[in-house]
Amino acid sequence: MSLSLGNIRSLRSALANKLTSPTRLAEAALENANQNPSRNTYLWRYPAWTLEEAERAEAMPASDGGAFGDGRSLLWGLPISVKDCFDLAGSPTSCGTHFYRDTHGIAKRDSWVVERLRAAGAVITGKTHLHPLAYGITGENPEFGDCLQPGDSTKLTGGSSSGACASVMEGSAVAAIGTDTGGSIRVPAALCGLAGYRASLGRGNWSGGAHLAESFDTLGWLFADLEEAPLLGSFFAEKEPIHIRAFGRFATVGEEFLHDCEADIRASYRQTIRELDSLGLHATEIDVRWWGEAQEIFAPIQAWEAAGYHRGNFEAFETAIRERLEWGSRITPDEIGTLRGRHANFKARMDALFDEHELVMLPAAPVARLEAGADHTDTRKRLLRYTAPFSLAGVPAVTIPCSVGGMQMAAARGQDEALLQVAALLGAKRKAENKR
Repeated sequence: MSLSLGNIRSLRSALANKLTSPTRLAEAALENANQNPSRNTYLWRYPAWTLEEAERAEAMPASDGGAFGDGRSLLWGLPISVKDCFDLAGSPTSCGTHFYRDTHGIAKRDSWVVERLRAAGAVITGKTHLHPLAYGITGENPEFGDCLQPGDSTKLTGGSSSGACASVMEGSAVAAIGTDTGGSIRVPAALCGLAGYRASLGRGNWSGGAHLAESFDTLGWLFADLEEAPLLGSFFAEKEPIHIRAFGRFATVGEEFLHDCEADIRASYRQTIRELDSLGLHATEIDVRWWGEAQEIFAPIQAWEAAGYHRGNFEAFETAIRERLEWGSRITPDEIGTLRGRHANFKARMDALFDEHELVMLPAAPVARLEAGADHTDTRKRLLRYTAPFSLAGVPAVTIPCSVGGMQMAAARGQDEALLQVAALLGAKRKAENKR
């Protein structure tokens, strides 16, 4: 069975019913790997190791029960890619740079994310491309090459989870582990027509993963089928929730905030509002002019924390990133103290917003594409205007793919399951309408 022929549920059902095997799926995935125009979906891959992992999964005994009747994990036998900022024993961790690939050496043990995937019987296809240090949102990389979308050499994937998107698009993974600090899952998902899930801050474990800015770094997934969001979301949960809240309302932003959105993105936004309304959720437009300070708070804290992680190595990185790190290193303790206070106040206002409205929805990006080879000097700032408020709040968010672009929908911290349930309902509704 080809990876392109089904979603996670159909592939997993085929595995449970012995219509295919982990090895056959792994072979199909490996055939599709690095098929984007830049041939750089993966920064590290070792097909022989992946096939050994498939054999290891096949040796895991079946039993009764479970979602697919074989007693195995949801991810058993499925090809999954991992962003190259997480350690995988026996491979280097580049963080998107030659410097760290060469100086980190070979990882001696798996990160928490990789360990959990392997324990579940997932078959890791390799470690994917990212914007250097995960400190960018376009997917451009002067050392490993810019990440271009499979099937279209004129489009960047966006970043920093660039190869994660490319792996799902090209069919070398059914889902991909990514990270989101300032939009690194939400934006590329929107640009590539995929679903994305950014977990609540603190959900999951970063052991063996390289941080960029710990105050904002979150784990997450890139995947194709919005209806399967709850299946993947459970991967980061310590335990199954006893009760999942049912949301009944959501907030939207007005035309004033959307002034720099492309017309087709605004049309997709209005359409998604109508779709949520048809699910029985009541919409309220809110005044978000106070979000204007979000980037003023987010960017310097991010730079200060990133400078701490990469101190002494600034000269190893490209000019734009080096300059951000140098700026961060010059921020004084008093300035950081003031910024932390502003962050706390902003976060409290966002908490109150979610208490009142339950969900907030807006475009994940104001544009539908990032042109390959264009000057993107100002792109980061333009995109962060849409993503930084949720990053400062530390909240979970789902990217909803649309006919043009993608929307981001967020809920209060810790309400991941309830948020993912709404996403799944929307995905199911779309499928039902498409069958008519």
